[in-house]
Amino acid sequence: MTWNGEEYQARFDRIAAQGKDVHGEAALVRSFAPATVLDAGCGTGRVAAELARHGITVVGVDVDESMLATARRRAPEIRWHRRDLVGLDLGQSFDVVVMAGNVPLFTPPGTEPDLVAGAAGHVRPTGRLVAGFCLDRNYTLDDYDAHCRAAGLALEARYATWSQAPYTGGQYAVSVHRRP
Repeated sequence: MTWNGEEYQARFDRIAAQGKDVHGEAALVRSFAPATVLDAGCGTGRVAAELARHGITVVGVDVDESMLATARRRAPEIRWHRRDLVGLDLGQSFDVVVMAGNVPLFTPPGTEPDLVAGAAGHVRPTGRLVAGFCLDRNYTLDDYDAHCRAAGLALEARYATWSQAPYTGGQYAVSVHRRP
């Protein structure tokens, strides 16, 4: 898939200009009071930049150079890395690792366990992995939970939205897994 970072970001800029909140992911992450966050699959850096605006140290990782070019232009003070989450090793851990924007759905089929392991490998003890994604694309919550368990994480909470509406089923879920 080929992305255009500027066009992707322009969509969120239009939504924000209409007065709609585009920072639900960052608000949920901030509710855990992290000092450090890895934005895994950061895209144009929308979530990372909002977290940094609140004094959180953030690192962004994405595989797409167009998305990262936009992120670097918009928030040059953040460390951005062009890397695949599959097999990711930044040599550091974080209070929260967030995968917003359907990140697990953009990895090639069959690599989901390695993607989760790459992200989870950066969660410090008692830290969290937070991910939201659609459930209509052959990657189930049972699969995701199993991949998190294999990476040493336990389910802490599940929501239907980033604003923490209770999950009672449906086509979208936000999952919070914690490292014991």
